[in-house]
Amino acid sequence: MERSWVDFAAIKQTISITQVLDHYQIKLRRSGRELRGSCPLHHGEGGNSFHANIDKNAFHCFSCGAKGNILELTAALEQCSLREAALKLQDWFSAHSSTTNRQPSNRSGVEAKSSAEPETGPGERDAENKPLPFSLKGIDHRHPYLRERGIEFETAEYFGVGLFSGRGSMQGRIVIPIENEAGQLVAYAGRAIDGSEPKYKLPTGFYKNQVLFNLPRAREEAGGGRVVLVEGFFDCMKVTQAEQPCVALMGCSLSEPQQAQLIRYFPHVIVMLDGDEAGRNAAGGIAARLARHLWVRIAEVPKGRQPDELSNHELQTLLK
Repeated sequence: MERSWVDFAAIKQTISITQVLDHYQIKLRRSGRELRGSCPLHHGEGGNSFHANIDKNAFHCFSCGAKGNILELTAALEQCSLREAALKLQDWFSAHSSTTNRQPSNRSGVEAKSSAEPETGPGERDAENKPLPFSLKGIDHRHPYLRERGIEFETAEYFGVGLFSGRGSMQGRIVIPIENEAGQLVAYAGRAIDGSEPKYKLPTGFYKNQVLFNLPRAREEAGGGRVVLVEGFFDCMKVTQAEQPCVALMGCSLSEPQQAQLIRYFPHVIVMLDGDEAGRNAAGGIAARLARHLWVRIAEVPKGRQPDELSNHELQTLLK
């Protein structure tokens, strides 16, 4: 019966945000009294978008907009209510209404780095995405949202994309299966269709910098030839629908593992990122890196547009 009552104030006072980050093995770097790094909630690009303030015991992601205290961080990571998050924290750290019952951890959960050191994504060098022991059933490949995005039924079925109406954290979202280099299912991305946040949900502990989305299919379609490199899932689906082998970065930065995969399987890469300033700047840097190893060119998307917004004819013209 004791578990029916939770002292939220005591939990926030006795558990530090560094303990929570350590529990989830979220690696950040210290900058003064803040911890900074990639956001563990939306897994977006930008090595400094996620800030955790040690003194305030709070966090803020300047990319996806998520912010709050340790309860809200845990609730977001666990996809549960604040009360459930409080109970979990209480169990993990033996937090009670009195600070005398606090069981502190000696681990900080932070990798201290100087500001001059290069930043990489969480575990980029040694991380491993383990194959999922399950697959989602009852995915609707004909959902109207897909048609609105220009995705044909055959394409949605080919990618395994569709609305998931079952139970769980992906309920009510468009789910997108993600496979590793060996073709094993390692994660589902969930796209919100009702305006809820985050827009894209990825499971905690998934290392997107280890994966090129759609690599197994693109490798087979290319047959040792060229591939198109884009940012997002729907970009990749639209380019594939235009009969061009395509892989996606799931962002606008190229990691070392992703670069190695491109070099291993494709002699020719066409870089086609978004037509905004960030996309064009990133495309230049990526092309320069790849040009040391293979033939590469940039296909410039019209200013302010994205590959998934272009018609088949526009895409094919850009990729001639």
